[in-house]
Amino acid sequence: MSLLNAEWRPGFGTIVTWFAIDKAGKIAVMVNNCYGELPRILLSTENVETLLDKMSEFMWGESSEFLSDTPNKQGELKVDLYSAWRYGHLPSKDSLVEHLQFDLAESASYAEANLSVNKGFFVYHGVEGDNEGADYPVGYSGMSGMGDYFRYLVPTKFANVNDIPEALRCVLVKSDSFDFANDQLLRNDEVERHFYQMFC
Repeated sequence: MSLLNAEWRPGFGTIVTWFAIDKAGKIAVMVNNCYGELPRILLSTENVETLLDKMSEFMWGESSEFLSDTPNKQGELKVDLYSAWRYGHLPSKDSLVEHLQFDLAESASYAEANLSVNKGFFVYHGVEGDNEGADYPVGYSGMSGMGDYFRYLVPTKFANVNDIPEALRCVLVKSDSFDFANDQLLRNDEVERHFYQMFC
């Protein structure tokens, strides 16, 4: 039985990664961290789990079906907001950047930082924690709640749809209103308002 369908609801224990394209054609990896909503149009897509798996395999360089001939972007590592729940033990954002740079050097294409540095994707994470208020995006000046997606990693050289194999582009959820370059937070109750159509 498929995990993802029109009846799916976020909750503890299930992390889903989906992929979005904004009004400027920039691409983001959206990690719901259990509590973030998913666009209903995505959940209604036939074979959605298979498509998301194939896109993830391509993204991590593990796909034998879709081989990337796009060279690494070789951008810079840029952290915007970060999880207090996950990284609150670090003394500063600079310490987190050092940690991520080390992980990138050690893990190469398997490091999350690779997604922004070399793939050119924005990375958004859902606010998590074991209860409301346990996690929040460090550096954000407003209020946030569990499941809100915050902008974690920002590329300096951007991917576009031409970097994605044509057969995988239909798993991208498109927005005509959200702008990854300017919008730090996607509120959980506004996922549907901004992301209600598939790219194709």
